[in-house]
Amino acid sequence: MVSNLEALRKEIEDICQEYDNDRTRLMDIVKTIQKEHGCVDSKAMDLIAEFISIHRVEVEGVVSFYAFLSEKPAGKVVIRVCDDIIDKFNNVARIDKAFKRELGIEFGETTPDGMITLEHTPCMGMCDQAPAALINDVVVTGLSTDNVEEIVRVLKKTGDPSKITRRHGDGNNANPLIHSMVRNHIRRKGDVIFSKYNKSKALNDALKMSPVEVIREIKASRLRGRGGAGFPTGMKWEFTRGADGDNKIVICNADEGEPGTFKDRVLLTERAELIFEGMTVAGYAIGAETGIVYLRSEYGYLREYLEDVLKKRRIEGLLGLNICSKKGFNFDIRIQMGAGAYICGEETALISSCEGLRGDPKNRPPFPAQKGYLGQPTSVNNVETFCCVVKILEKGTAWFSSIGSAGSTGTKIFSVCGDCTAPGVYELPFGTTVQELLVEVGAEDTAAVQMGGASGQLIGPSSFNRKIHYDDIATGGSVMIFNDNRNILEIVDYFMDFFNQESCGYCTPCRVGNVLLQKKLQDIIAGNGIADDIKYLEDLGKTVKTASRCGLGQTSPNPILTSLLNFREAYTDILNESDGKLNASFDIRKALEKGEAIAERKSVIFKEI
Repeated sequence: MVSNLEALRKEIEDICQEYDNDRTRLMDIVKTIQKEHGCVDSKAMDLIAEFISIHRVEVEGVVSFYAFLSEKPAGKVVIRVCDDIIDKFNNVARIDKAFKRELGIEFGETTPDGMITLEHTPCMGMCDQAPAALINDVVVTGLSTDNVEEIVRVLKKTGDPSKITRRHGDGNNANPLIHSMVRNHIRRKGDVIFSKYNKSKALNDALKMSPVEVIREIKASRLRGRGGAGFPTGMKWEFTRGADGDNKIVICNADEGEPGTFKDRVLLTERAELIFEGMTVAGYAIGAETGIVYLRSEYGYLREYLEDVLKKRRIEGLLGLNICSKKGFNFDIRIQMGAGAYICGEETALISSCEGLRGDPKNRPPFPAQKGYLGQPTSVNNVETFCCVVKILEKGTAWFSSIGSAGSTGTKIFSVCGDCTAPGVYELPFGTTVQELLVEVGAEDTAAVQMGGASGQLIGPSSFNRKIHYDDIATGGSVMIFNDNRNILEIVDYFMDFFNQESCGYCTPCRVGNVLLQKKLQDIIAGNGIADDIKYLEDLGKTVKTASRCGLGQTSPNPILTSLLNFREAYTDILNESDGKLNASFDIRKALEKGEAIAERKSVIFKEI
């Protein structure tokens, strides 16, 4: 931090004033300070608390909660190497070694000159181009040991991560406001979201109807939320519109932190206008004047571009006051950045974060539609959902509902990665079978598919003829493919470790139960498991699902429970034979060694016949 206390005081005062000393903008305040100084230290917390009139512990609570915030100084440049399961299977260990060698430090350390910090991060939305890393806000994909050397050389010479980008990805990734090497990898364009977009047609058509009629159209289309839960969108809007409260809020959940998911990254890059138009329609339908896009920190490289799109829409009269000359229809959108917390993908935790709080889930009821952001009725919808809304109003409910299946209308966008020849984004109709998807992406010798990310289900070949929709196999979009060379229990162990790292820690079943599940799993992997351990895992997993407070804990045992259901032999084949009376993980001879040395004699062990 700056050495002059008065200069620091003035700087933080100016930052707080930039956000109107509004405590609900605490996330923006601490992220700005973090960016400038590499941390938010104790003195900065004191000053923030003073200027926005809150308790210091509230500031510290936020700083300590999010992975991309820190009380301790980090380097001017922070290298975050992605270590999710897909990167692991793409030899990220070699990348780790290369960075450590070139920088002369271990992970979690900073170079002696204070310039570069080296860290790991879970899934950063680049599984289709792994191994990958995030260097400040610059994304580096397709890492090799050779380009690690070049990256470190450039950083040491310039201290500027933007100098690393020597080539651009396709589409808007080459836009000067994005300037990214990320590739979209759009492999299949479907009939809905990636079809031709007639800008503003849906919005103008909506404004010719009453808000109630717009909601009726969305209900008639049978559109279900694309975030994974599949709640009917029109019904959610109806609940929000009818709830008590003068101010209604629209929130776009762009915090896709589920391992293996990256479809929203592509939509934000190539379909930003579609997303914002969908949000504006939602604002009209529910009677909202405020829209918020909650953008995950890993996608910070897209923010300047998205802000520019919003600015242009305001100039064109598509946001702001009296939109499209509709007197009294006022609606605007702001972007709220996250700071690295998977739990904020859960809608109530996301709302907490938007309010400038720790990303702790809220108790339900009341549901967000009744009492959400700042206590106001709030509709939280997924990026893909807003895109569908526009197409429904543009082309009609009959057209949309003719695609897909009866209970799951329209198309679904899949993020496909892992052991296949063509990882990327696919827009396919609901009702597509898993096998059809595997053929489409060039997957061979597939032993397992993780549907819906870590919180979804791990399925085997006997399920590949099942259909992907809400009445059979539901998914928010993540599809991770593993061939028969992969160790099923290694995959499960990674997912359990991910949940243990990402749990907010609020409730005991999730905070403690998942740790116990992973410990027992690791005992089995180490060869110390017995038959009773299977029942232990099943019983404890069901307890964690039932007793946890939010969606994270309610789905976190799924890697173990679904792998036990579909790959039971992966467990039973490595169990020790036991009569159930002795724990195979306990070495009695080793435990007695110290006592035997003191007594200077061997113990006699009687085994019950």
